[in-house]
Amino acid sequence: MKLYNKNKDNKKEVVAIVGSMGQIGLSLTKELINKNYRLLLGDINKKKLNSFKKKYKNADIQIFSGNLCETAQIEQFIKFGLKKFGKIDSAVHCSYPKSSQWGKKFESLQDRNIKEDLYNQLGSVIIFCQKIIQIFTKFKKGNLILFSSIYGFKTPRFEIYKGTKINSPIEYAAIKAGIINITFYLAKHFQKKNIRINCVSPGGILSNQNKIFIKNYKKMCNSKGLLDSKDVSDLVVFLLSNKSKYIHGQNLVIDDGWSL
Repeated sequence: MKLYNKNKDNKKEVVAIVGSMGQIGLSLTKELINKNYRLLLGDINKKKLNSFKKKYKNADIQIFSGNLCETAQIEQFIKFGLKKFGKIDSAVHCSYPKSSQWGKKFESLQDRNIKEDLYNQLGSVIIFCQKIIQIFTKFKKGNLILFSSIYGFKTPRFEIYKGTKINSPIEYAAIKAGIINITFYLAKHFQKKNIRINCVSPGGILSNQNKIFIKNYKKMCNSKGLLDSKDVSDLVVFLLSNKSKYIHGQNLVIDDGWSL
């Protein structure tokens, strides 16, 4: 497989984003366009991808629509990016696929849905890491950023859900704890290979929650409470930059003090 394209833009950084049309992914995508990155955007929402590319027709982006929980689609996504750009310098996995039972209480969970969510949100991340790190190894460099959550290392504060219909799924906590440990494992496994692997654990993101939850959540924080997507994407931009070149194998928490 030919990895390099000899063209004038080859020195520009290429970033692959899985879940690029999601809340955080979309915010990150827009910021990276403004910073003149070349972007490989992957998402299951084909309509949204096409609309985005049409809106940003002058940006250096390539879009790939598919179910990036599936191994074959992950492989095609990476192959497509290499064909279009000749390289992939960094990858951000911020996809958040959910089964039909997502958000149900512990007492109502069914095994088939648990299997689906555990694979889609955790198992497929391992496969993506495997496939993208194979490319990074060939290039002898790379930067991989995964997404966990405050619930990956802290017990849920169930009191903030009182008076709402929102629930903190037990499988979410298990998945996000797994993502943090995948980060640590891979960072150690590929130590001294010029491949950086880090994780971002955001607190709650503002997304049409009701006023009771917003108020309850803010009581646990220092000032702002629920974050905006841009608060999180700014941290990812930093991790993609040379300013963070000595950060390896870390779980970076951004939660306005919620976890204190």
